[in-house]
Amino acid sequence: MVRDTAESVENGYQAAVVQMVSGDDFQDNMTVTHRLVRQAADGGAQLILLPENFALFSADRYLALAQEEAKTNIATTEIRQWCREYGVWICAGTIPLLSRETGEAVDCGRVRASSLIFDDRGELVVRYDKMHLFDVTVGDKQGCYQESAWMEPGSKPAVVETPFGVIGLSVCYDLRFPELYRLMSEQGAQLFLAPSAFTQATGHAHWDLLLRARAVENLAYVLGANQGGQHNKNRETYGGSMVVDPWGKVLAQLDKGEGVVIADVNLGQQRKLRKEMPVLEHRRL
Repeated sequence: MVRDTAESVENGYQAAVVQMVSGDDFQDNMTVTHRLVRQAADGGAQLILLPENFALFSADRYLALAQEEAKTNIATTEIRQWCREYGVWICAGTIPLLSRETGEAVDCGRVRASSLIFDDRGELVVRYDKMHLFDVTVGDKQGCYQESAWMEPGSKPAVVETPFGVIGLSVCYDLRFPELYRLMSEQGAQLFLAPSAFTQATGHAHWDLLLRARAVENLAYVLGANQGGQHNKNRETYGGSMVVDPWGKVLAQLDKGEGVVIADVNLGQQRKLRKEMPVLEHRRL
């Protein structure tokens, strides 16, 4: 059922995070995504967050998908339709896109990991290109990760005013850089979105901690939509997708596998909390 986005959001609304175990087949991934978006909408969610790499998990196919998206809007056309069909706003985790400056792949075919918010009419509201790239060594079967081999980093944060409050966008590894979230808070962000594909090893150690820390530091809601399962013989992601309130309380959380969790977001309560504990005003540096 299509809903009016403006209805009742002032006194609170429901937000959903979608968890997936995306694979190498684009259309299979989009079929699963559609089913989970419908589940979230049927559950009353008005704002839906998809995970990082929801449409395609294999890095070696990012360039081909980015080029196809530039020609035919193969992914965003479907997402726009879901927004209109269900009357919801969707943050499309990440989709590989060509550079926004040149419209082309750069430096040996690198693309951008782009997070896109669409409104309930299917209109693009904002694009954020992942700024911090995961070039690390992890104690798992994959071992070495080097996103910069196929990705170009974004150059600036993205904060946008919506009926659901002022939203700040981030992606996965960005969670380890608190200065990004403080900057977005200074620009008015009340709610952070963090589509992710945290590995099993790093997720077990830090996923919950990082999401809750970013919430508490900024007295902001944080939505973390993660990948959650075995993607291939070397890649396992942690799951644990959750909604965290400004006090650091986990309002809803998944374990492993595909699924949806929905939680209430109340910006009135957040404003009250920020007034009672004005940490953002007390900063001296």
